[in-house]
Order: sequence, then structure tokens, then C-alpha cells
Amino acid sequence: MNTSIVIADDHPLMLRGLTDFLTSKGFNIIGSATDGNAAYNLIVKLKPEIAILDIRMPHKTGLEIAEDCQKNNLPTKVILITFDKEEEVFDQAKAFNVYGYILKEFAVEEIETCIEHVVNNKPYFSEEIADYLESSPLNSHLDAIDLLTKSELKIVKLISENKTSNDIAEELSISVRTVDKHRSNIVAKLGLDNKPTSLSIWANLNKTHL
Repeated sequence: MNTSIVIADDHPLMLRGLTDFLTSKGFNIIGSATDGNAAYNLIVKLKPEIAILDIRMPHKTGLEIAEDCQKNNLPTKVILITFDKEEEVFDQAKAFNVYGYILKEFAVEEIETCIEHVVNNKPYFSEEIADYLESSPLNSHLDAIDLLTKSELKIVKLISENKTSNDIAEELSISVRTVDKHRSNIVAKLGLDNKPTSLSIWANLNKTHL
């Protein structure tokens, strides 16, 4: 079990506890940090398969690191550990392609299962978060998938892979303007609001149905 992992948490006890626990389970902990800047630098330098990050850290939050990893196409998959149960924070995590989201109180119990999922490219979220997903109004739009045309479905699928409008235009050999027109039609059909991240969040949450 040689999955390379970087861990970052600004609470020394949590950091040490998780590091010792995962090392005892045979995971390869190649670096640890107590603040966000140090954590991001380790990810850039060491390119671990997985980064386990506390959401709230000095200098850079776990979310900001996840966003930077996404922007810079870093291969590291991010798992966030947090006390946050707010929908907004969770939705941001999804938009930044976070693979795991674990509540701190269940960290030691769930971390192994989470890593197992992530290694196999399957997202994993603490059950309490999954309960939020079940009741999320975003999921009530699932039936609306049937309203989308084949072209629109193709575009939503590419959005769920975090492709930009430019990427999609290039891949489908159409203009960026056409992509943007499709996007606004999709947003209208799905009944989403016009926030720039809404469609991306919806696509990520429902990618298994696309």
C-alpha cells in the first residue's frame, strides 16, 4: 500500500495522530505541514497522490489549496478534513474537484475508507454530508437531465471534468460563443441560478448520472 500522502493540519495533535495512524496502516506519508502555504509547496514539490488537508489553516485554507491544484492541473487528489457542515463550503469543495470530505469527529474512523475510494477515483464524503446531498435541492434537478439535448449533455459532462468553455469549444470544434449559449440554455433548463459556479457544482454532483 504505497499511496504517497501529504498531510496538513494546524493542530499538532491532529497532525501527529493522523500521521501515526496512517503510517501504522502502511501508508506512505511523504510530508506534513502546519500551514496552508507550506502544504501547497509540498504538493507542488512532491506531487503526492493524495493530500489530506484541514480546511481552516493559516496563510491558505484547504479549499484555496484545492482551487490552486485544480487551476494548475496538479495530479494530487485532495481530501478535506473539517468541522464545517455548511452547504456553501461543501459546494465550493465540489466545484474545486475535491475527492474526499470528512468531518473531523469521524476522521480516524473514516480516513482509510476514504483513501481507498479516492485511490480508485471514487469521491467519498462523510455520511452526514451524504445526508445533505440526499436532501439537496441540486439533486431534485435530476429529472431535468431528460430535457437536455445530446449536445448539451456532452457539454455538461465536460463541465463535470472541470473543462473551461475554451477547452470545450476546442474539443467539440465549436466557438466559445456557442458553448456559452449552450451553457445558459442548460442553466435555464435545470432551473439553476446564474452564479458562475452553479452549473459546475451541479455537473460535479450529478456526474454519475451523465
